[in-house]
Parts: sequence; C-alpha cells; structure tokens
Amino acid sequence: MRRLLLLAALAAVSCGARAPKEETMVHLSNRVFALAEEQTVYMDSLLPEGRCPRTFQGDTLVTSDIGWWTSGFYPGVLWQMYSLTGKERFHDLAVKHTLPLAGLLDRETDHDIGFQLMCSFALWGHYDYTHKHEMNVLSAEQIDDILTKGAEKLAARFVPEAGIIRSWNWGAWNIPVIIDNMMNLELLMEYGDREIAEKHALTTARNHFREDGTTFHLVDYADDGTVLGRQTVQGYADDSAWARGQAWALYGYAMMAREEQDPEIGHPDLARTFNDIAFKLAEWILPRLPEDGVPYWDFSQSDYRDASAGAIIAAGLLDLWRNDPDRDPEKKLVAAAERILRTLASPEYLAEPRTNGGFLLKHSVGNIPGHSEVDVPLTYADYYFLEALRNYRWIEKTE
Repeated sequence: MRRLLLLAALAAVSCGARAPKEETMVHLSNRVFALAEEQTVYMDSLLPEGRCPRTFQGDTLVTSDIGWWTSGFYPGVLWQMYSLTGKERFHDLAVKHTLPLAGLLDRETDHDIGFQLMCSFALWGHYDYTHKHEMNVLSAEQIDDILTKGAEKLAARFVPEAGIIRSWNWGAWNIPVIIDNMMNLELLMEYGDREIAEKHALTTARNHFREDGTTFHLVDYADDGTVLGRQTVQGYADDSAWARGQAWALYGYAMMAREEQDPEIGHPDLARTFNDIAFKLAEWILPRLPEDGVPYWDFSQSDYRDASAGAIIAAGLLDLWRNDPDRDPEKKLVAAAERILRTLASPEYLAEPRTNGGFLLKHSVGNIPGHSEVDVPLTYADYYFLEALRNYRWIEKTE
C-alpha cells in the first residue's frame, strides 16, 4: 500500500512538472486580432475630429495632423482589420480615417508620402477589390488617381544627377537621404516611375552600407551625387547599428526584390541584387537579437527595447523568405520571425483591452537622441505587427 501511495505521489509530481503546451501561432494570432478589434474601435473613440494617433504618453493620447509621417498607419491597421474580419464597421472606420489623407496632395510633402498613402489608400483599393465591397465613397479609379498623383509628388523629389530621392526638406544637409526612404519606394513601384525607385535603391546600396552589411541612417549628397557625409541621426552613434534603420533596410530591399519578381515588368537581375542585400542584412541581424527576439533600440545598447523595430524585422524576414524559400530551406528566417511575434504577443508587450490609448503594443522607441517617444506605443509598431502575423498565417496555409 505504501508503495502504491509513493507511485501515486511521484506521478502527481511528474504531471505537475510537465511543461505547458506552447500556444499555437493560429491561437496566438487570433488572440491578437481579437484584441485589435477592441483596441482600434476604442482608439477611434478617443481621437479628436480630424486628428491622427501618434503615441500614448502618461495618460494622454498624442495626436498629429495628416502631415506627420505616421498618419497613414492607423488607417492601415483599420484596413487590415477589415480584411481579417469582413466587418463593415472596420470598413467605415478605415474610410473615415483614410479620406483626410487625400489632402496631402495639396501640401508640400516629403519622402514619407509613400508611407502615408500606401498604408491607407493602397490598402483601400486592394481590400475593396478583394472583398468586392461596393465603393460608395470613392471609385477604384479615384483611389488610383490619388495614388498616382502621390507617386508623382515623390518622383518630383528625385535628383537625377545624384540618382537619389531627397528625404527631408529641413536641416543643414545638402541632399539628405535616410534609409527609411527605401520603404517609400513601393509607391513608385506600384503607381509611379519604377526606374526612379530602382535607381534610388541601387544608389543607396552603393553608399549607405558598411562592409559588414549594416546601414547608416543618413547620407548627405552633393548635387552631383558625391557623398558629403554619413550619420546615424536617430541611433546611438554614427558607427552604430540603429535597430529601426536595419529594419527599414531589411524590409525595403525585400520589398524591392518582391516587386522585381513580377514576371511581366520586373527585372530578375535586380531581384537577385536586392534579395542579396536583404539576406546579408538578415544574416547580420539574427545572431545579434536578444534571446526573445525583440531588439534594443540600437544594437550597441542594452537599455530600451524597440517593439517597432522587432515588428518591422519580423515582417521583413517573412517577406524575404517568401521571395526565395529555397535559399533558407531550414526556415531560419521564419523561426526568427515567430520568436519575435511570440514575444510581442506576450503580456510584457501586448496591451490589455481598453488601455494604452488603443494601441496594441507597448515599449517602442521613436528618437532617443531627439528625446522623443521613448518607451511608448507607436502606430507603425502595431501596423507591422499585424502585417507580420498575417504573413505568417499565409505561409502556414500555403505549406
């Protein structure tokens, strides 16, 4: 009898010590999407009329007008929610927050018009086509016209002699170009002058990268294309690897490679070139990520994590793997993206319902050297987090 009791006790201890079963990615993404349904509607209730969410600090929702570079990301989150749920509520909210961005066509803009329009009007056109929703506000032709005119504004910033698109309209630089600009090229590739986008990407490849594959944040050019200087404005130091800068570069070149794989208008040689750049970036980034996958704001630092950089890296890794899965048969890129997404979906980073100003993620970094947006939620972190989760599910379904 004593032996039976001992065996029972050992069995109980064994069962109690058994590791909990890991949450499936399907369950994880469904959990995040359910939270996003509640948070996006909550955020809309907090927003003053005509304002765009920027961050949440203390107990205050910080907003901007349409001119701030992040103005397209909340509409983009709403369009993603409409695509995921098919619910008219999200369609109507997305239209409501997208329409004001048409006003950018009447303003002086900078390179970020790509972010602003591709995350809003481009998704409107794509998801309405996908779901065959009756366009009773703008026609497909009107949406395309807005995107085409936006692409023309971006192309007008191209400096032919230097082969690049000017980024900023301010500062003491001559022609400043930041690595973020790679992300805006998608507007040209889809709705404008693809050759300008290709030239900018190739010039950036020549001048923005160090020998190890990491990128400077900013390169200043003379009118003839001579490099006047290289800096890492929003990173720790000019010779450090600013995490979001590496993320923009990874995602941007993966996007360009994908665009060049178009069998009708793409260039296979450029697709290989851009893919090689993105793979080199990934090969540098992956072994330098913390154990949980979410990077510090600069790879030389160990204080503040940056959920936005993590989300962009995850989205970029998945896009890169889809471009060329044969190059990564062990799916290391997918595994790294999954590690990041699991961490971002943990209580450490994921907000509770009806908190955090309606944002999904906590702990992002905007610009530490500029003393702006340190350890706060940011709209683009949420946008790329959702995009990465949706891309991960697409990969799972197609295998």
